Amino acid sequence: MHPTSPPTLPWYREVSRSQWKSFFAAWTGYVLDGFDFVLITLVLTEISDEFGLTTVQAASLVSGAFITRWLGGAVLGAVGDRYGRRLSMVLSILLYSLGTFACGFAWNYHSLFAARLAIGMGMAGEYSASATYVMESWPARVRSRASGFLISGFSVGSVLAAQVYTWVVPALGWRWMFYLGLIPIAVALWMRRALPETAEWSESVAEKGVKPNPFRPLFATRGRATVNTVLATAATVSLFLVFTPGGSGQVPVLSVIAGLALAAFAFQLGGRRGWPLYLSMIVTLFFAFLYSWPIQALLPTYLKNDLGYTPGQVTDVLYFAGFGTMAGCWAAGFLGDRIGARKAYALTLLASLAFVFPVFAVHDNLLLLGVLLFLLQATGFGISGLLPRYIGGHFPTESRGAALGFTYNVGALGGAVAPVLGAHLASGMDLGQALAGLTFAGTVIVVLLIGFDVPARLNRLTDPDGARDHLAAQSPDGDGRRSGAPVPVP
Repeated sequence: MHPTSPPTLPWYREVSRSQWKSFFAAWTGYVLDGFDFVLITLVLTEISDEFGLTTVQAASLVSGAFITRWLGGAVLGAVGDRYGRRLSMVLSILLYSLGTFACGFAWNYHSLFAARLAIGMGMAGEYSASATYVMESWPARVRSRASGFLISGFSVGSVLAAQVYTWVVPALGWRWMFYLGLIPIAVALWMRRALPETAEWSESVAEKGVKPNPFRPLFATRGRATVNTVLATAATVSLFLVFTPGGSGQVPVLSVIAGLALAAFAFQLGGRRGWPLYLSMIVTLFFAFLYSWPIQALLPTYLKNDLGYTPGQVTDVLYFAGFGTMAGCWAAGFLGDRIGARKAYALTLLASLAFVFPVFAVHDNLLLLGVLLFLLQATGFGISGLLPRYIGGHFPTESRGAALGFTYNVGALGGAVAPVLGAHLASGMDLGQALAGLTFAGTVIVVLLIGFDVPARLNRLTDPDGARDHLAAQSPDGDGRRSGAPVPVP
């Protein structure tokens, strides 16, 4: 690689006005993501009281949005690869808004669960479309920062949800939380109405007149199309039954069916050279969700039921958590650009282990609990701000949307498992102990997978000549930097 002189401009001046505008349009979608996920956890107790739900049923409402994510992420990601990132962003948020509006009109558990399925599809498309859009829009030197800043929108949404909860629910009821969620969605659509397409996608796809079809391997022949349609149906139905009372007693068998069907898609989409990368990335992301989502989903329930906190106190604690995640995302971006996304991810996660059990050892000191939760969220969940940068660098522009959307959202099933598993474990121990145990164990596994660069190492076994980092600054021969390699920052 030929040496280049270091940039003289401050990093934020390297990002043009149009790139900042594009960023904020994508960032707004992540605010909605955070608003919805914290929203549903905040109102679980109210919904449970109105519909007479068990703890496991209530937790499955959080899981419901994950069941269809794999499909939404893959399909809407493929739309972005073929027709452009902007169209995918708009379609995703429209689908998301439909589900949010339907939640407010739910009349029982099943209707609310169905609305959560629609939200899951839109949310998955939002993640893959916005992440690829921002990663491809910003200069390569600061893409970890772009990633961290983008994901910080989730934290902003969670803080907003906590504040709106204290204003709205006591006076108007839980349904109005969903009605009001349509306001920021309208703002996001307005901001995206005139976005330019990303230069990287335009140069790699549009200007060459190609129409990528990441799903082509799935429909190469009529027989394969039929088999894959059956597999998609089997995966969706199995996941639905796993996370609802309908699959009671058959969860192990149904989980195996869903897992095998999704693995079959990973083999086909990855191809002869890429399937180890697809599968290992899914496993890594599964455990990333499994360690982070027990606390994200069930913390308000723990604070209300186990510690007896009032709604106001719950809101105060969630402020600490939300701002901790936000600060962690920002810090992760700078650290990732300095030492590399992979190293930053593994080292920060390792540090988070020091705070897991202390968080659940505090009962009566709200300030101490808040400070510990701030530190845990900053190091354990905030570092996930690097995920778009980490995942996206493994895939080329022509298939990045579908690949990121599929691997990330299949891995996100760990987030569906987390609250239900936490609720089941809590039947034999305190909820706090269950959440701490799941978080600690999952974190250790992710540290090992990312720290030892397992996805990239496995990929090199079948594709030794492939680019090491497709989002890094390109060398003259077109090969990216080694995945996770640091980029000098002044």
